[in-house]
Amino acid sequence: MARIVAALSRETLAGMDAKMEALAKLEAFSEEVDAVLARRKSNSAVRRAVKAWRRGNIPRAGQLALAATEADDTNSKAFHVLAMALERMGHLHKALVTYERAVALDPDDPELLIDLGMTAWNLKMKEGAVKMFEMYINARPDSPLGYNNLGSVQGDMGKLTTAIETLRSAIYRMPSEAILWNSLATVLAEEGRVEESLVFYNEAVKLEPGFGRPYHNLGYAYQHLGRLAEALESYDNALVHMTDPGEIMEAKHSRSICLIGMGRLEEGFREYEIRNDERFRAYIHHMVKAPLWRGEPLDGKHILITGEQGLGDEFMFANILPDLQRAVGPNGKLQIGVDRRLHTLFKRSFPDADVGNCDDRMLIDHNGKKELRFVPFAVENGTPDFYAPMGTPLHVFRKRIEDFPHEAFLKPDPERVAHFRDLLQANGPGPYVGICWRSMLIDTKRAKYYSALDMWGPILKTPGVRFVNIQYGDCADELARAREMHGVDIQTIEGLDLKNDIDGAAALSAALDLAISAPTAAAACAGSVGTEVWFLTAGRTWPQLGTDEFPWYRKSHVFSPTKFGDWNELMPRVAERLAAFAAR
Repeated sequence: MARIVAALSRETLAGMDAKMEALAKLEAFSEEVDAVLARRKSNSAVRRAVKAWRRGNIPRAGQLALAATEADDTNSKAFHVLAMALERMGHLHKALVTYERAVALDPDDPELLIDLGMTAWNLKMKEGAVKMFEMYINARPDSPLGYNNLGSVQGDMGKLTTAIETLRSAIYRMPSEAILWNSLATVLAEEGRVEESLVFYNEAVKLEPGFGRPYHNLGYAYQHLGRLAEALESYDNALVHMTDPGEIMEAKHSRSICLIGMGRLEEGFREYEIRNDERFRAYIHHMVKAPLWRGEPLDGKHILITGEQGLGDEFMFANILPDLQRAVGPNGKLQIGVDRRLHTLFKRSFPDADVGNCDDRMLIDHNGKKELRFVPFAVENGTPDFYAPMGTPLHVFRKRIEDFPHEAFLKPDPERVAHFRDLLQANGPGPYVGICWRSMLIDTKRAKYYSALDMWGPILKTPGVRFVNIQYGDCADELARAREMHGVDIQTIEGLDLKNDIDGAAALSAALDLAISAPTAAAACAGSVGTEVWFLTAGRTWPQLGTDEFPWYRKSHVFSPTKFGDWNELMPRVAERLAAFAAR
């Protein structure tokens, strides 16, 4: 028989509602407890991540910060630390996204805007970086950090006048902030106002004597001005006060360059080896199992030497290759890995060596960004006994200026040399003077080192000289303007690609009587085949090794203005010397 269910009374319903409400409160409380526990666990991981960061263990800091985000995905601090670790390890795009997540969780934390802006800047998203720094300034108008970063990124964008005004206005408001004086000095130096920058660097040092970075930058400025003893003292002071491992390595590298520029070669080239430390910013991982050569005997050994840095340095450092060929002897093997464009020229110059090409790639792993250098030709028939970047043997073979042989060390194609000489002579008698006035890579920071061809009027008007273009890259407009301004035709060899046909460029250089050039790959190419080279530099440079020449080459001379970058003062002096050269 079916049972009849009685209707629920109002009291009964009320009791059930109370129970449901109690259950809901218990559930909410439980969730609050869980959230508190999750945040506590997350914060604990964040604290351990920060400790790992302070110890310099960035990968571990990143792992702990990731665990913190997994424990509590609403903890903005955890995402902040994770983003910092990702950025430090080279994962910039991931860092940017992670910073954005942190900002979304805590939009009232202005410190996140600074880090987000810095990441955007590193990704070349400079307009985005400007917006972040401006937002930070609005949130923290009394903090120097926003103005410092805003002025710095404006300078990097080439807006030097705007950058100077941003930093100058901030200094008026906060005159005791050393970081602002340091950044204003850096912008002035990048604009070529190096002498003026000294005042601001020194003020930064005066305001905060324990701040290492201004000492380093002050050394850099002194070095540009040729005041190398003062530069060395500044680098030494920087190393006393710096604590960041990366900054310390940079200062040691800068100090080694200063020593080399002073002519203290044995000490300088030895200290220059810091670039082979795996922790150095520009370290290149050579994908060979051989150990780095540190000066061990080479007779009968197999050593791989690879080019480093730019094409000009590959030319210049090749000065050492004849020494290495003699050192391995008839029973050893010298392998040379170079830029593909240099292969033919180097193979002709070093017929007893095995010449091949390097393949450089970029890898980003859990430890950060790494530049990898593959040299497959070098391991086809066994692993070398040693490997070394091309500049490393300098600390063994070039301890004194007298160790530089002052002779040609690369051999151009004699048939092409004769061909180019015939082409030059077809236009009339010489002397034939090649000219190159700039690098292909010109930005705000590099522009101050080079003169525009427009300024070469006194040189180009030297009577009796036939000028030949050895400037690589597209320069047709500059040549046309020089013809219009100075009434001089600069001969261009039709069909010769000076950028990619390096063997042809070397042959043309050998056909010249003289090359006048900025310190570029074109100048290094000419010097390496034995052509006399006059270097036009904005100030003293370290490859001079404390002399008034580039001792790496057979015959050279360096012309620098009395005041850094004052090309108008320099050009008439060079023209006077060229007139005497032509008269001979």
